[in-house]
Amino acid sequence: MKKLIVTIDGPAGAGKTTVSRKLADRLGYRYIDTGALYRGVAYEASHLGISSEDDERLKRLCRDLKLNLTRSKDGLRLIANGVDITSRIRTPEITMLASAVSARAPVRDYLLGLQRELGKEKCAVFEGRDMGTVVFPDADIKFFLIASQKTRALRRYNELKLKENMTIEKVEEDLTRRDANDSNRDLAPLKAAADAVIIDSTDLNADGVVSAMMAHIEDV
Repeated sequence: MKKLIVTIDGPAGAGKTTVSRKLADRLGYRYIDTGALYRGVAYEASHLGISSEDDERLKRLCRDLKLNLTRSKDGLRLIANGVDITSRIRTPEITMLASAVSARAPVRDYLLGLQRELGKEKCAVFEGRDMGTVVFPDADIKFFLIASQKTRALRRYNELKLKENMTIEKVEEDLTRRDANDSNRDLAPLKAAADAVIIDSTDLNADGVVSAMMAHIEDV
């Protein structure tokens, strides 16, 4: 079996999570949800009342924080200092806070080391926003997944509507704000790597995207 690092970047709602899981299963690789790691830091910061702009307190938080991703029969679980916080990190508030803390140098430095450690043995699919540009610039194959904003908003709405009292208009508004935050930040902005394969998932289902990715991987 090939031992590769595969990165999948792209904006919220493009279908990265579903596709990354399916691709990892298809390859027999580990799936690493790096967004969950940022959400974990955001959750812990919120729990301790730490502002997203307080770099000194964020640095101390990260110094004492032990994050682990583990697989279970219920899927990927995020463990923070021995506590399973998976069910607490998918709220709209934590989503926006994760976007804010991801722009802070202490958080990025901490998670950069953690992510690279997770990639040492290869055979992994890393999902995120700067995997192919910053974390693994030498990844064996890089994908950047896009979709129209309307499609992305509808997908995110369908994910959230059973959990949160959200309208599709509010989801699209949050998505637009998050796109702006992620794309315009000075530190590791959201963008496709120069050598990334760009795939538009607007008119493709997850299996169609995975098939397109496999065609590229088989050529590596």
